[in-house]
Amino acid sequence: MDRQRLDKWLWHARVVKTRTDAAALVARGRVRINGARQTSPGHAVKAGEVLTIALDSRVRILKITGFMDRRGDATAARTIYLDLQSPPE
Repeated sequence: MDRQRLDKWLWHARVVKTRTDAAALVARGRVRINGARQTSPGHAVKAGEVLTIALDSRVRILKITGFMDRRGDATAARTIYLDLQSPPE
């Protein structure tokens, strides 16, 4: 698999609790792919792209490194992205 729907990837990466929440987050324009705002939950993302995600209380910057067929636990979810932010001080 070299591409995946944006909402599905966000759900698999455990950025949000449900896929419906992921679709709503994208539809509200809260996700950028390589700096460009995305409003289509069905947009296909590929490995190497950088997502900037504006959540309620913070912003996450994640680089896609892979995909999953099924949603796994948090440890498995961390294997499909690289967190580009420095740890909080």
